[in-house]
Amino acid sequence: MVKLRLKRCGRKQRAIYRIIAIDVRSRREGKDLRRVGLYDPMKNQTYLNISVILYFLEKGAQPTGTVYNLLKKTEVFKKLPFNQMKFN
Repeated sequence: MVKLRLKRCGRKQRAIYRIIAIDVRSRREGKDLRRVGLYDPMKNQTYLNISVILYFLEKGAQPTGTVYNLLKKTEVFKKLPFNQMKFN
């Protein structure tokens, strides 16, 4: 199963996070399938590749709690058909 998850990058005390599609059995820092976005909590900025995110969500990928909140804030789920919404 595929999850949309955060991957920590950056230096100490200045973390930024990549939003990635990754196999569930991989670690947080493991090999990702695809990078789909970036989240910078210091500047409170989010960059998303919405077409790729929608592709993975349509194929059954599950976002983690934090990624779900980021996607909800940017209203990505409104672009999905109602029957495609299968979340935790």
